[in-house]
Amino acid sequence: MATAAYRGEIFHLRGDPAAGAEAIGHHADGLIVVEDGEIAACGDFVAESQRLPDDTAITHYESEMIVPGFVDAHIHFPQVDIIGAYGARLMDWLERYTFPSEMAFADAAHAAEVAEIFLDELLRNGTTSALVFATVHKTSVDALFTAAAARNMRLVAGKVLMDRNAPAALLQSPEQGDRESRELIRAWHGKGRLGYAVTPRFAPTSTAEQLALAGQLMREHDGLLMQTHLSENPDEICAVAELFPEAHDYLDVYDRAGLVTDRSVFAHGIHLSDREFGRLGEAGAAIAFCPTSNLFLGSGLFKLAKSEASGITVSLGTDVGAGTSFSAFQTMNEAYKVGQLAGAGPDAFKLFYLATLAGAKALKSESRIGNLAPGKEADFLILDPAATPLLKRRMAACTSLEERLFVLVTLGDDRAVKHTYVAGKLAHSRED
Repeated sequence: MATAAYRGEIFHLRGDPAAGAEAIGHHADGLIVVEDGEIAACGDFVAESQRLPDDTAITHYESEMIVPGFVDAHIHFPQVDIIGAYGARLMDWLERYTFPSEMAFADAAHAAEVAEIFLDELLRNGTTSALVFATVHKTSVDALFTAAAARNMRLVAGKVLMDRNAPAALLQSPEQGDRESRELIRAWHGKGRLGYAVTPRFAPTSTAEQLALAGQLMREHDGLLMQTHLSENPDEICAVAELFPEAHDYLDVYDRAGLVTDRSVFAHGIHLSDREFGRLGEAGAAIAFCPTSNLFLGSGLFKLAKSEASGITVSLGTDVGAGTSFSAFQTMNEAYKVGQLAGAGPDAFKLFYLATLAGAKALKSESRIGNLAPGKEADFLILDPAATPLLKRRMAACTSLEERLFVLVTLGDDRAVKHTYVAGKLAHSRED
């Protein structure tokens, strides 16, 4: 049995901090013990070190903080090369930037190259798990899963389904999309730490027939997730109403196809009706809150408090490439600002919860990832609170854990991630 131990300040969430202080796990001088890629123990150093065999090597991070790996609940790996593209709203942005970029992923070599860059960027930013959109091409999914398997990451992804309202090179018949999805499920779902997500891009690019086949896939295969977009932009919502006049609202389009379940993750959900809030909560569905892309595309402000009050699981997504950063810190930063504009900015504990354990819940992986509880997979980060001169100086003035975490949220970026561990193995080290 391979055992390793890591000493340092430890912070993680045992549950939603809105429920009370008992959800906050903090050890000023802590120790995590890793055995065969899992957390064997997590607690105060004095108590936990006494249980270790005498010859156990302990890596001591005297000035750093040990936290769980971040979980990104919505991101597009084919959009790496268009991140930061200027000047469009959602529907124009898709036509001008996204669709042309995604056409290149028919080429296996290109897909493999971008997959390597994409996953390395996630790890450099401390993201150890993600729910990912590929393209319509099987090659894109194969490339992504191959690269993720080599890194032993817990990753869920799927090929995009589109059969209308996109360039011809990106369209497939419902039957072809269904057939290739089944082939990918057989090849990858449940292999190591990988999982498959049925992935209709969004209602405007799928017919009712294609959505119905996606629902059938969910019913026939245990353990799949479903990911798509919902109510991101007013123009998009108008398009859905025209394309599906029989539906009560946008969400009802998915519901009629059997795609609103407790394994569904809807990106955005900015402009929801009361009925849609209620139905999502009733189904136990999740929303990926993507503040950087919502602001970048001018889509609107997400209603975090109302979503959670409706019983919806909310987590964070970077939504690269409309989202402008792979960094969970920058995403938490923007989530706070969106909350401020809505009248109630979430505190640091809540923001870290959205970026870790809430993401694990959205991915239906909370029994395996999301915090540092014994039995979880050992995905964790070593954060450097003095990564920049400004961070170092600002941290010196902090008087509480919450204040230090909030400073990391507002001033932190990839430089604050000193090391990233995946299943107990070092997967990234910052170049100093």
